[in-house]
Amino acid sequence: MNKTRSSKEAKLHMILDAATEILVEKPTASLNDIAEYAGIGIATLHRYIESREQLMLQLGLRAVKVVGETMDQLERLQSNNEAYIPQLVDALIPLGDKIHFLTQDASLYYNEEMVAAEEQVLRRLRQSIEQLQHKGQLRQDMSTDWIVNVLYSLLILAWQQVHQGNIAKNGAAKLVVDTLYNGVNA
Repeated sequence: MNKTRSSKEAKLHMILDAATEILVEKPTASLNDIAEYAGIGIATLHRYIESREQLMLQLGLRAVKVVGETMDQLERLQSNNEAYIPQLVDALIPLGDKIHFLTQDASLYYNEEMVAAEEQVLRRLRQSIEQLQHKGQLRQDMSTDWIVNVLYSLLILAWQQVHQGNIAKNGAAKLVVDTLYNGVNA
């Protein structure tokens, strides 16, 4: 029973990996395109994924989980340390190709499960930013939510710009952090 479950989970992960790869390159890929790319039939795909909406939800929840795990690793380094934001951005930029295409799927913005999962991650980020504000390492005259949303927006923009080839992946984290801390003043 346990072996069957792990085999089924491995197959689902393979499908999700393939879906991620093709959706990065072709965000409008159909379930047929995804099945073909994964090397399986559409009937097999439907045993794991009922609809495109369900697929996008699973990919979204998986992305939130990966971001949360990344935050877990960094929180061991103390999330109230001034190096936390640069380290977090540095760790999240490489995940962009697996996440940025999700920002194009409006159905995720209205899915309660996705909104709740994303809110958990944002709450943790808010707490870290509040601690940095209280320590005087981030501006206290700006709301925490504003700083969180600016950081989130900069990450999404960086992922999009890397994907479009407008900025180099290895320079994206520095660009995000510099823009967050210094804006675009000369």
